[in-house]
Amino acid sequence: FGLPSSSSHALFGGLIGAVLVAAGLEGVRWGTVVSKIILPAFIAPAVAGLAAAAATWVAYRVARPADRHTQAVFRGGQRITASMVALAHGTSDGQKTMGVMVLALTAGGYHTAADAHIPLWVQVSAAAAISAGTYTGGWRIMKTLGQKIIDLDPARGFVAESVGAGVLYTTAFWLHAPISTTHTITCAIMGVGATKRRSAVRWGIAGNIVTAWVSTLPAAAVIAGLATWILQAVFL
Repeated sequence: FGLPSSSSHALFGGLIGAVLVAAGLEGVRWGTVVSKIILPAFIAPAVAGLAAAAATWVAYRVARPADRHTQAVFRGGQRITASMVALAHGTSDGQKTMGVMVLALTAGGYHTAADAHIPLWVQVSAAAAISAGTYTGGWRIMKTLGQKIIDLDPARGFVAESVGAGVLYTTAFWLHAPISTTHTITCAIMGVGATKRRSAVRWGIAGNIVTAWVSTLPAAAVIAGLATWILQAVFL
């Protein structure tokens, strides 16, 4: 559908659904789910959207982004900010992917909970999968974020990427909260678009994206729960 859904919430939903079937309600630490997943899922994107709107308002009054030379500067700066978002994405989503892989290794007896070392092949495979997936399957999502929500100019793109990366780094290193890169950068884009005029944001597409956000975790939980039930029925 070309909609930017959250791989983070898909992972969390998969874990929760599998554990619910395998171990019941007591197998899930619901306090952690609320404090580390649910609350950050609402707070971080909202902060990104508001901060992006404020930064855009300042930029358009200080730097005169409508000037052709200034636009060229912002366009060049996007090489840096886009790289910052990519690094933040790996810093956040890469850790979650490796965490699930290590969890599977630990459950299978190939890794001990006391061993803090993550095998090199786990790190390399997670990084390679994220890179390959972004390169091969991300173009439709890029088009949705870059063209369909609002018409991004270089200045607004620069601001959205800078704010999104800043929020991701802050939550990863200081708050240790696994938030969604997708949610954060999308709300930052909506924030910079809303400063242009309210109608600049295509709210119908934004609504479809929000629907995908809300349904990702429970849908992944249902699929993972069903897969766990089938595996138990076949092998246990």
